[in-house]
This record gives sequence, structure tokens and C-alpha cells, in this order.
Amino acid sequence: MTPAIDRSQRWLKQLKPYYERLAETPELIVEGKLSRMVGLTLEAVGCRAAIGSRCRIETKSGRKIEAEVVGFSGERVFLMPTGELHGLEPDCRVIPLGKNSLARVGYGLLGRVLDGAGNPLDDKGPFKTDRLMSLNGSPINPLSRKQICEALDVGVRAINSILCVGRGQRMGLFAGTGVGKSVLLGMMTKFTTADIVVVSLIGERGREVNEFVQKILGEEGLKRAVVVATPADCPPLMRVQGALLATSIAEYFRDQGLDVLLLMDSLTRYAQAHREIALAIDEPPATRGYPPSVFARLPHLVERAGNGNKNGGSITAFYTVLTEGDDNNDPVADAARGVLDGHIVLSRSLAEAGHFPAIDIEASVSRVMPDIVTPRHLQMARDVRRLYSLYQQNRDLISVGAYQAGADPRIDKAIEKNAAILEFLQQDMNEPVDISRSLSELEILLDLNRTAASQ
Repeated sequence: MTPAIDRSQRWLKQLKPYYERLAETPELIVEGKLSRMVGLTLEAVGCRAAIGSRCRIETKSGRKIEAEVVGFSGERVFLMPTGELHGLEPDCRVIPLGKNSLARVGYGLLGRVLDGAGNPLDDKGPFKTDRLMSLNGSPINPLSRKQICEALDVGVRAINSILCVGRGQRMGLFAGTGVGKSVLLGMMTKFTTADIVVVSLIGERGREVNEFVQKILGEEGLKRAVVVATPADCPPLMRVQGALLATSIAEYFRDQGLDVLLLMDSLTRYAQAHREIALAIDEPPATRGYPPSVFARLPHLVERAGNGNKNGGSITAFYTVLTEGDDNNDPVADAARGVLDGHIVLSRSLAEAGHFPAIDIEASVSRVMPDIVTPRHLQMARDVRRLYSLYQQNRDLISVGAYQAGADPRIDKAIEKNAAILEFLQQDMNEPVDISRSLSELEILLDLNRTAASQ
């Protein structure tokens, strides 16, 4: 053996452990460095990573920050951090982890409050989970979904009677700021007959998160609930993941054959977080500053709710939609109406008049109600809506005394019933009203019991 060959063999033998290490951890091959930071967007060069995968950024001081790949251009990879950016500097190491975001799910989450990463925010210590699920879920064949054929009791009289909700329905709760949507969500959380409640608070003020958990939800309501909170000061990626995590948790319980009530406050904050991410990676804005990808994300999130297969459970979802400036034609509100199975509109004028819940039954609709209630129930609901609408249309004439009694029997009846209808639509926030009681009171409102007795 020549000296040159002997040296080559010794050299290859020395390099063997290094190549074995590279085979076990291939991410080291594509390790890069941080080259630029603009706003909340980080740019890395020298590494390769797939969209949606995670990277670890290591600073020279030893701090480690996780980020998600949200785009790329040529050799540049765009990252969005999941935590604080303090301490980052040029040429920080960027190490692809080769994994996508996963959600820890299980019965151990009941009664807990989590952040968008699935870490506990309460002081109850660690929790046990059963399995890991993808944050992005798996699409369900629409032909294999169980049909919506049964009503879900949410404990709110106006909804149970006039806007009946089915198990597996996706409803929008359209409201401006300060009209009582959080209190209404809390009522449904405590009074519903669903097995499990999952609450997702996206982009809310930190004070509101604590107030919702402590006062509105309460200790009893929290026992069968899971709360995922990502306040407004969280990075946009964390706010997006909060909505995805809550949906994954709801999907897990649905797969166990349970009926789940998913309450997300709000779908608008979720869209705004996506807008921040899209604009940061130079996606052009389209409608009122929202890039096109935002409107593609909304149905992707909403379609994950609903009924499972014929042997599975259900996810009945309420998504609040903030109508900025009380404009129901806001782009997010308009897009949400197209992908949801109905909408409940809260009126500021009713709220200012002390009417709670401030549900505008004229502007609200449940698209599956005709399929889940009896013809008698449906007719009673239509009668109340007709009387209420008739009074509102002639309200000015009635108020100034321009309408003469007896001119129109329909208006006469609307005037006679108006006070009773307004009282029927109101409810104390601490008093549950189930479906059977709602129907009984609806019959009394319309004098149907007295009419039947006289006949």
C-alpha cells in the first residue's frame, strides 16, 4: 500500500463519524444564517426548509427562538417568529428542524387555559395529553359528513326559538365593539347541552381574557371547557396558531364521538393576523388592504368545523365577526357570510337601549333551521319575525301618531304584540332557557294555547 493511499484511508476513517452524524441529522446540511429583518419578517440565507415547517434561531448569547417558514424567494427564506425578537442580530444561526407545527390534544386539557403554542397560562401545572395532531387538520370528504338534522340547545331563548342552531352548524356572530358579544358567548358556554366547549380568544385585550375566564365563564363553565388565548400583544403567527390549535382540539373531541361547541372570538382578528403576515412578505393588498390569501384561509379554517363522519361527533361553531364602524359590508364580514351556515347580528341601537342580548332578528338567519325544527315551530318563528318587522317598518308613523288604529289589522296586531315580543327576546345573563321552555313561551306569546283551547 502506497503512503498516499494509506493517508487517504486514514482521512476517510476520521471523517466517517462526521458523515454518520449528518445522516442522522440532515438539517445540519442546510443550516443558514439570519441576513435581514424587516418589521416582523426575518430573512435567512443558506438554508432550505418547506413552507409551514419550523426553524430554530440561535443568538450569540445562547437564546433560542422558534420561527415558521412563511415564504421564500430564490435563496432567501422568510420566517415569522413565534415569540419575542429581542436579542436577534445579523448572522444568527438558522437551523431547520424538519417538522411542522403539532397540537397536543387529550382529555387532560379540560379546565385549562392555554396559549397559542399549547402551553398552560394558568397556574395548574403541566397537563397530560393523549396524542399529537396537525395544526392544519385533514380535509373531510363532504359526502361522508353526517347531515345536520338535530337542534343544539344553547340556553338562549332568542336563538333557541327564532334562530335555532343545529348540531354541526357554523354560525357567525356579527357585532361591533361593546354590544355584548362576549357575554353572549359566555352564556352559551355555560348553558349549552354540548359535551365539550372549546373557546378561542384571538387578538383580545389581556384584561378581557382574564375577565372572560374568571367572570363570564366561571369555575363551573370551565370544568368542561378548554380556553386558548392569544392576546393582541402576541405575534401574528401566534394569533393564527391559537385559532388553529383550538380547532384541532375540537376535532379531537369530535373524533371521540362527542358534541363540541367551538366559540372563536374573533374571526376578524384571525384574518388581520394573516394580513400582517402576508403584507410582511410583500403579498400585494387587494380589498381594503387584505391580500387575496386571507380570503382563501377563511374557508380553510371554517370547513374544519361541522359534523364528522356518520359514526362521529360534531363541532357546532360560533365565529364572532367584528363589523368595524358597524359596517356589515366589511370585507371579512362579507366573506364570512358566504362560508358560514347563518349569521346572528347584534344591534348597537338595541344594546344602547338596554336590550340584552341585542339580537336583531330581522337581519339574522339560520340557514339550517327549516331542516331541524317542526313545521309548527318554524311557522311560529316566522310569525314573530313578521310582527317584529312590520312594527319596525311603521315605527316612525306609530311614534308620531300618524297611524290610525284599525287602518291595517296586521299593523294593529304588531302594535299589540310589540312590547311582549321585546320582552320575549330579552334574557338575564344568569338564567338559562332551554328549547322546550322557549317553545312554550313562544306559544304563549302568540296566544296559540288560548286559541287552541277556545276551539
